[in-house]
Amino acid sequence: ELDYEPETLLRREIIPSGKSRAFINDTPVTLDKLNRLSEFLIDVHSQHENQSLFKSEYQFLVLDALANNDELLNKYRKHLNKFNQMLHEYNELTSRIDKVKQDNDYSQFLFDELATEELNPDIWSTLVEDIDQLSSVEDLQLFLSQSIQIIEEDQMGLLSQLSILKTALKNAANKSKSLAVFYERVASLDIEIKDVMSELINKLDFLESNPSLLEKLNNKMNKIQGLFQKHQVDNVFELILIRDKLEKKLQETLNIDNTIEVLKNKLKESDHKLNSLSSQLHKKRETAIPVLCCEMEKIISKMGMKDARFKVKLTPSDNFLNYGKEQIEFLFSANLGANFKPIKKVASGGEMSRIMLSIKSILSRFKQLPTIVFDEIDTGVSGSTSNEIGNIMQQMSNYMQVFTITHLPQVAAKGKQHYRVYKEVNGPSIQTKIKDMNQEERVAELAQMLSGKDLTQTAFDHARQLLN
Repeated sequence: ELDYEPETLLRREIIPSGKSRAFINDTPVTLDKLNRLSEFLIDVHSQHENQSLFKSEYQFLVLDALANNDELLNKYRKHLNKFNQMLHEYNELTSRIDKVKQDNDYSQFLFDELATEELNPDIWSTLVEDIDQLSSVEDLQLFLSQSIQIIEEDQMGLLSQLSILKTALKNAANKSKSLAVFYERVASLDIEIKDVMSELINKLDFLESNPSLLEKLNNKMNKIQGLFQKHQVDNVFELILIRDKLEKKLQETLNIDNTIEVLKNKLKESDHKLNSLSSQLHKKRETAIPVLCCEMEKIISKMGMKDARFKVKLTPSDNFLNYGKEQIEFLFSANLGANFKPIKKVASGGEMSRIMLSIKSILSRFKQLPTIVFDEIDTGVSGSTSNEIGNIMQQMSNYMQVFTITHLPQVAAKGKQHYRVYKEVNGPSIQTKIKDMNQEERVAELAQMLSGKDLTQTAFDHARQLLN
């Protein structure tokens, strides 16, 4: 980055070896950086630069300058950038979603298969326990009945024996308080045994054979075992991880669908806004076209093209382009009655130079242009036409700084300053020099440009007339 200075000095040093160094405010920079900065400060225009007039970008720049579209065009481009970003994202997502949905058909099948089993961490152990119980109902009934019988048998049952034990310990406790604790423990045991018996009776009452439920549980276990093999795992926990992963993947697809829908709505809004801005740009351009054409024809007429006509054609586009929803073409007719054709097809080199000068002249009044350098764009013209070219450049200098490289005395005489560029032999080398000329030196230089080496008084008089 470069420090800001109120004045900017661009400098390039070329040493005898052919190498060069570039500076901006005495800070060394690359030649590329020097060139990029100079583009904002100096517009160097030569005959070959006329090719830019064929480009739609330049034609829009000219028309939009007259239409005062800069602010509106910047607003349009900001919306266009957002629109293109959203459109790119939308296209990527829609192309992705098709493939994802194809993959997800199988993922959905796998997920549904796992979700149907209502898997949880305890399901396998619960199944094993329930199946074992249903498979052993008769054995369990026998064991429970035996247990209940042992507890409640009349004489030899556990409760009867505990009752005898309780009576004996109670009598002992009456004789010795230290034995009361044993009585209390046996009494608690009696209560616990009675409670156990009650629960065993309940279990026995509800314990019955259920072949259909057993078959259902066996089928469920077989399905889960099949899922183990299918997904190459050996426990329910891993199946749950696979199920959750599939669910997340399917949810992401749903999220993409939602994102696509949101983008679709935003694109509709942005499309509406861009259409509105494009329409505003078009209306302002339509208003500026007659002004541009009138000014162009007026100026080129002064430069010897009295029958030339200029026209701007705007063609609607189906797409949003960098300059709106339309294309532009400058049309030109050089002779009376000739059809309008694209400017690059009908204008000669000399005509192109004059057309470009006319455009630069108009732009200087409507748009802040940098310093401009005209590099022999007046080649091939003479007489009154060259005088008009000089007048136009002189008028442009009221709005901007104009440098002109010319061999025409009529043009050179219009300048406020006149520099002579010449070559001088200095020993074995030739040096290019530049000289700022005073009034008398200007007269002599113009006289030489008018008559060549043989200077005449008429040439001097004509030179003074041009300067005055």
